[in-house]
Amino acid sequence: MTRPLLILIAGPYRSGTGGDPAAMEANLRRLEEAAWPLFAAGHVPVIGEWVALPVLRSAGATVDDDLATDVLYPTARRLLEHCDAVLRLPGESTGADLDVAIATERGLPVYHDVADVPRLAEIAR
Repeated sequence: MTRPLLILIAGPYRSGTGGDPAAMEANLRRLEEAAWPLFAAGHVPVIGEWVALPVLRSAGATVDDDLATDVLYPTARRLLEHCDAVLRLPGESTGADLDVAIATERGLPVYHDVADVPRLAEIAR
């Protein structure tokens, strides 16, 4: 591997929260915990909510609004057009399962543990 991979971190965000903002924030923090190890391995981590949430806010909406469905899943789908791989974190998540299905369809690697993601050679960083 000679260049950094753009890796979508996929896992629960809204799933299992019952719409509780604190629970969604906790899920986002769990997704973000994988960002540093990926970066330290020489890659560029991305989480769909990092893009989708500002899009929702700029539309005057929140994750509780009907518009959320039209933004959250499509954002991840659009990001996957640019990603080289997916890191699927544990937990029930329809959106993350969809991300994995799209990645698999496109022939992208899907990792289930950050330790399985290949490190970029030191010289290439």
